[in-house]
Amino acid sequence: MKRKILILSVLMMMTAIVAIDSCKKSNPAPLSLGTLMVGTIDLNAATAPTNVPVKPAITATFTTDVDMASATASNITLTEDYDAVSIPLTISASGKVVTITPTTNLANGALYKLAITTGLKASDGQTLTAINRSFTTMGSFLPAGVFAYWNFDGNANDQTGAYNASASGVIGITYVTGRNAASGQAASFNGTTSLIEIPNGDVLENSADFSLSFWMKDDTTAKRDQFVMGLAGWNGFQFEYNSNVYGVGNRAQIGQCKLAAQYSYTGGNTSQDLWFDGVGDTKDNGGWQGWTFSKNLVANSGTGVNGLLAQQWAHIVCTYDHTTKIGTLYINGLQMKAQDFNLYPTPLLNATGLKFAGNAANNSLVFGFIQDKVSPTISDGWADYSVPGNNHFKGLLDDVAIYHSALTPALITLMYNSGKP
Repeated sequence: MKRKILILSVLMMMTAIVAIDSCKKSNPAPLSLGTLMVGTIDLNAATAPTNVPVKPAITATFTTDVDMASATASNITLTEDYDAVSIPLTISASGKVVTITPTTNLANGALYKLAITTGLKASDGQTLTAINRSFTTMGSFLPAGVFAYWNFDGNANDQTGAYNASASGVIGITYVTGRNAASGQAASFNGTTSLIEIPNGDVLENSADFSLSFWMKDDTTAKRDQFVMGLAGWNGFQFEYNSNVYGVGNRAQIGQCKLAAQYSYTGGNTSQDLWFDGVGDTKDNGGWQGWTFSKNLVANSGTGVNGLLAQQWAHIVCTYDHTTKIGTLYINGLQMKAQDFNLYPTPLLNATGLKFAGNAANNSLVFGFIQDKVSPTISDGWADYSVPGNNHFKGLLDDVAIYHSALTPALITLMYNSGKP
């Protein structure tokens, strides 16, 4: 009898062990990340990548199938580090793969943080250990929201894809080493014939809020005026500088730079110069009535504008904010000039933004001269492209960006500090 009881007990123990072992085998595996990729770029590597494109499709592959309903924006986020903005995402899941795609282009040269929370679940309910990864997009830093952008890395194509140079609109341009490794190449202009024409420049200009950002390096020993770029001259907008004398002299000799632009108001257009010479004149100190700020660069034996622009890389930003009606010029991350249209007489007082007012046939934005070489709006001889001595730009141009928004001082300073040589 004891033997039967012993055998029965052993059998029961074996059955329990088999049952326990069977339960163990049926427990689902926890959800964990296998790979995290943008094309061939590994976002899961020990070192965060710095070459991620601004149009990334992020593919997260997990060890088990994902619950599609949990692959949402509340559980997967992408944050722009420099301004803490959460990037809108399109998220889809199929089997073990979750695809994460920003709905707009990311900023160039910016740090981003990807977070996947424990809210993401496997199809069998297993939860995920939270994941945090970071990466930096390729190129020099450029805030998000750019309307058109030319980095001149071997071509004159707009990196947003909409405003490429025309087939016959690139003349006498070479592409050379830029100001640093991140900036890639720059466009070199020979000072006599070099030209890049971008069609439909009127669309680029027409905006209530506007910002123009670019890097330039003066490379002339002639010390003459230079037309860096133009859209039918002041009938659209133009940027130019004077380099007659390198150093401090009287007012006629001190270098100057300006953005001349056309501004719209109800019933018409009018031009106005955002003009800077570094002397320090304001509305309260010898300047015109709208000049609220002008940095003094000649005080205490300073070198004036020439000390910033002459034969060296400089970062230029010009902005207009239609809400405040303030136009501002920045050089190398610092405010140099501000003008308040609220203090001007009409019609400038009623300016609502920038507006192209040139000939329809002369609507190309031109890098290297003041206007299109065909059907020019300005008929004067000094604005004739065919004359080599007509102040063609000689030097390097890089990272030209146009925004239909007014960049903030903090962003402009960040652009300079992250992109300077």
